[in-house]
Amino acid sequence: MRGPALSLALAALTAPALWAEEIGDVERGQEAFVLCSGCHLVGAGVEEFEMLGPHLNGIYGRRAGSVEGYAYSEGLDRMGSDGLFWTLETLDAYIENPTVLVSGTRMNFDGVPDAEERADILAYLRLYSDNPRDIPEAEPTALPTDPELRLPPEVLAIEGDAEWGEFLAGECLTCHLEAGGNEGIPSIVAWPEDLFVIAMHAYRRGLRPNPTMQMMTERLSDEEIAALAAYFAQLE
Repeated sequence: MRGPALSLALAALTAPALWAEEIGDVERGQEAFVLCSGCHLVGAGVEEFEMLGPHLNGIYGRRAGSVEGYAYSEGLDRMGSDGLFWTLETLDAYIENPTVLVSGTRMNFDGVPDAEERADILAYLRLYSDNPRDIPEAEPTALPTDPELRLPPEVLAIEGDAEWGEFLAGECLTCHLEAGGNEGIPSIVAWPEDLFVIAMHAYRRGLRPNPTMQMMTERLSDEEIAALAAYFAQLE
């Protein structure tokens, strides 16, 4: 094989690493993966080993909670049923702050606040995805249009009015039980206010996939979300 044909073949072989580096630095990502390696493995043959968390081979494009034989939390099972798939955007959100996407996740991990470090880890994981050749502009490895997940401090600083929240909570309580039951629907009673606010904004931005919650949160202002957070946080 010579000439243009050889050049194309070499380009095909080297493309995954080169394109992955457009997300972040693969070598740095491999080093940073030590943060994840206590629970997760990635690479050839790791499916045979049992870890606290599922293997991360083929993570891009995979439905959340879908590795056979692994006992996921109810929260992650629910999000997978709602239609959560792991893309560059949703993985970035999950690694930054797991509770943003999955309430009640068992992943005992505070998250990676540094955006560059997350990008490096995601570039490294992409080498072991089913479709590492996908360019970053294509799903499931499309670069996030709004990569900074963290809410502006002024949004988190809004002091919610619990009485107004009680008035607004009527629609919420048609599904979420005020007594705290969670049969099929997660309980939101006694949620810390900041986590409630972050989760609602994640629905509003489309990071959490439940269409009903997306529709509900699109109609709420920042102040209304804060008021609901204050109301549900005070319930026992």
